[in-house]
Formats: sequence, structure tokens, C-alpha cells
Amino acid sequence: MIKSIFTRYIVAFMSIIIVSFAILAFIVGSMITTYSNDEKKSITTESAFTLKEFFEKELYQSDTSDLQHFIYYNYANLRRTLTLFTTYEKDLVLFLTDLNGKVLITDRLADSEYVNAQVPKEIINQVLSDGSLTDVSNMGGLFEKDQIYHAIPMSNNTASYCGIIFAVSTETSLTSLSEIMIRTVITAMLWVMLAALLTVYFISEKITAPLKKISKAAKEFAKGNFKVRVPVNGYDEISQLAESFNNMAEELENHEKTRSAFIANISHDLRTPMTSISGFIDGMLDGAIPPEKYKHYLKIVATEVKRLSRLVSSLLEISRFEAGEKKLTITEFDICEMARQIVLSFEKNIDEKCLDVDFDCAEFNLLVKADKDSIHQILYNICDNGVKFSRENGKYKISIKQKGKQVFISVYNEGQGISPEDLPFIFDRFYKSDKSRGLDKTGVGLGLYISKTIIEAHGQEIWAKSTYGEYCEFVFTLEKA
Repeated sequence: MIKSIFTRYIVAFMSIIIVSFAILAFIVGSMITTYSNDEKKSITTESAFTLKEFFEKELYQSDTSDLQHFIYYNYANLRRTLTLFTTYEKDLVLFLTDLNGKVLITDRLADSEYVNAQVPKEIINQVLSDGSLTDVSNMGGLFEKDQIYHAIPMSNNTASYCGIIFAVSTETSLTSLSEIMIRTVITAMLWVMLAALLTVYFISEKITAPLKKISKAAKEFAKGNFKVRVPVNGYDEISQLAESFNNMAEELENHEKTRSAFIANISHDLRTPMTSISGFIDGMLDGAIPPEKYKHYLKIVATEVKRLSRLVSSLLEISRFEAGEKKLTITEFDICEMARQIVLSFEKNIDEKCLDVDFDCAEFNLLVKADKDSIHQILYNICDNGVKFSRENGKYKISIKQKGKQVFISVYNEGQGISPEDLPFIFDRFYKSDKSRGLDKTGVGLGLYISKTIIEAHGQEIWAKSTYGEYCEFVFTLEKA
């Protein structure tokens, strides 16, 4: 079974070469055969006609009109002339027969098979009837194979037919030429096949070598090792495939890191409140916490329960988006008024950090077309992050501007910002740039992923700009109503 690329290439190339040379040999052979037959017919016709003129002239000048007597008395001279005719045409046989088909004289030796041979009567009759004849046959067994011949009758002094001249061309030259041609074609084919074999070997080796490396790397991926990379050499399609494979490997490695980080985060965020809740309840049950402090600790338990509820809600919302169950309800609403209400809801946190708030809206009211609840969730989350990660006395700015058919909503804050290493991944699922939890003690890296998913479902864009240690700005677009 043909499995490897190398074997397939070899079989394909060899098949093409063999078929091509076979067709070439057939075409060339046909051309040679046609040309040779035309040449034979031309030579035999010219030779027979010239010999006819010679014999008739000699017969007219002789003292007899009887052909056999004429040949008897002039045999040596006539045979010498016939031999001269065939000196430069080795494949030409000339002979003269009487009207009964008996060979009277030939250019061959006296003991050759053509001397005193008999030509079939039907050939003689056809020549006498048609005045000449060009045909292909073995002449009643006179020749071993079919030959091209031309026959023409000659006249005596009384202007009546007395004999028939035959010029026969054998196939020796054609056979020799065909053999040479076949040897040449086979030799050329062998050289071309050798060159093709070497070419296919190097080409297939160049193609299969990186594919083998990619296959090996894929097996490592299956084992969970995403650090393997494929060397990229050149700019051809295989190199592009290797580069794409490496990009995929990098994405998988980042995804695996993100997944591991998410598991750690989600485990921490689930374990911490559950531990607190369990500890406080156990303390109440075993009497370690006095009844007068139940209300205080129950408030803490309620806060932790709400925290767990937010986490579960976020996970359920992601699942609904990925399953395509989340449907958007598009309505028209005032994005400026929504932003004012959200900023006012953070008044306490803003005052605690003494933030310099700037609310920049080009118009007092600006209507957009979107899912109101989803956009409220996004804007609330971004504004919350802006306040949470702002430094004290820093600038905090909400900007809403219309550009063409789009409305750009921006949330800017001065603070630590986002590092260049984290910036490309902040919208990834479960990604959390504040891995130390120094500032963000409640998030699990789902808010921005959900925000991006919602914005893309609206056919809009969301992005972030940041200079680490100075500022951070989140921007998203909506369709103007």
C-alpha cells in the first residue's frame, strides 16, 4: 500500500515519465513509419520507371523484339546496370519478369532465391490491367514479410507488353532506424527517471522533514507538553504551516496557563468564603460565638454568600454565552444617563480615594441601540475596575463621544495600569493580571471576558490602552440610535 509522500511522489513521477515516453515513442515511431513508407514508395516508383525506360531503349536498339532472347544475349550488361541501380539503395530489389510472372533477371546473385522465382499470376494481371501497381505484400511467398513494391509493364518494338519490371523495397532501414529510436528513447527515459528520482527524493525530504517534526510536536501536545516548538526555515507553505503551528502552540500554552490560574483563583475564591461561612456557623453552633454577636457575624456570612452568588452567576453567564442561549434584547436608551447613575453609585469609594472625577459627555443625552442590561453590566464592571485600581488623588474620567454612526465610551483612571506582558491577554477567559490579589480581592478574571463577549455579540469593539505605572483606559463602541 502506498502510504508515504515519498512513495506517492515516486509512483506519480515514474508513471508520468513512462506514459509520456511511451506516447512520444508511439508518435515518433508513427512519423518514422509514415515517412519511411512514403520514401519507399517514391524510390520504388522512380526506380521502376527509370528501369523501364532503360530496358525499352535497349530493347528497341537490339536486333530482336523477343524479351527472353534480348536478356539471354545481353545478360551480363543488363545485370551490371541493375546492380548499379541498387549500389546506393541496399534495401532495393529489382527484377524483370515475363508476362507469366517468371523472373528473367535480377540485381541479386545468380544463386539467390529471386532467380527463376515466380510472381503470382493475379499480381501480373492487375499490373497489366491498371498499367502500374504500388502495393504491400510478400508476393506469394517470394519474400518472408510484406514489402512495398512498384510494378510497371514494359513494351517491345511492336508497342505491346512483353514484360513487367518490379522494384521492391525491404524494411531493413526501417527496422534499424526503429531500433536506434527505441534505444534512444529508453536511454533518455532512464536518465530522466534517475533525475526525477533524485529530485523527488530531495523535494519530498524537504517537505516531509518539517511535517515529521510537526507530527512529533503534536504527539507532545497530546501528552500535555505545550513548550515544544517546530523550527521555521524559509518562507514557503510548509514554513507558514510550521509558523502557524507554533502560534497555535503558544496559544495553547497560554490557555493552559490561564486555565491553571483560573483553577487556582476559583479554588481560592470558593474556599475562602466557604471556610469563613463554615467557621462562623460552627462557632455559633458550638457556643464559641455569643448570641449578642450573631448579627455581626451573620452579616459577614451574608456578604460571603453574595460573593459566591456573583461567582456562580458569572460562570453561568459564560456557559449561556458559549452555548448560544444568551439572547440580546436591542432597545434604545440614553448611555449618558446610564453612565451618570453608575458613577454616582461609586460615590463612597470615589470619596474615600479622593479621586478627581471628570465626566465628559458631548451631549446631555445620547441614545444608543443595544441590550440595556448587558451594557449596564459592562459599564458597571469597567467603572468599578477604574475606581478599584485608581491611586489616591488620581484622575478618573468618563468620556462619551459620537463619531459617525458609532458612540465611543471610555473609562480612564490614573494608577498602576496594566503591564505590557498582561495587556494582550486581559480579555481572555479566566485571565487575572493582579495575580498577587494585592488590589483585586474579589474578581476571578471573568468580567472583561464577559464584556468582550457581549460587545462582540453587538458587532462592536472593545479594547484597552495603558502605560504601566501611569494610567489605564478602557474603550468600547456602540451603535448610535
